[in-house]
Amino acid sequence: MIRVCQQQDIDTIYEIINDSARAYRGHIPQDRYHEPYMPKDQLLSEITDGVVFYGFEDDGLLVAVMGLQDKGPVILIRHAYTSTEKRGRGIGSSLLAHLLGMAAKPVLIGTWRDAEWAIRFYEKHGFKLVSKEQKERLLREYWSIPERQVETSVVLVSEPYQEKLR
Repeated sequence: MIRVCQQQDIDTIYEIINDSARAYRGHIPQDRYHEPYMPKDQLLSEITDGVVFYGFEDDGLLVAVMGLQDKGPVILIRHAYTSTEKRGRGIGSSLLAHLLGMAAKPVLIGTWRDAEWAIRFYEKHGFKLVSKEQKERLLREYWSIPERQVETSVVLVSEPYQEKLR
């Protein structure tokens, strides 16, 4: 079952993100990886900034989360994570399809350049990488991230937005 996450889910969201983000260790720049990957105060700040988390429940337990953030002309998919023990079962695909079905605007996704598995996942679902110049402009316009993260990330766009970038 897919549902909107609530206040009482924050500890579980925190656990899922930090469990799943361990996959980045050794793949993203060392200066960008730390444990916990997302401290609880940062998670709360993301929610305050408008990220609405949706979760996938399996046998009554939250096992995956994905955030939506409305940024006016576009929607961002933020913080998409499936718990390590539940990966490879189509849960992330189901959650992404659900969120895309709710989006009436172009969707952007940012991820680490060296997280090739994440890029392949989004490409499998119809997203396309943008050019380096477009990436830098989009990350600075729609995300609030450090410059080092802009340098080491990529942006993928959904079908409607691909046409606008040409």
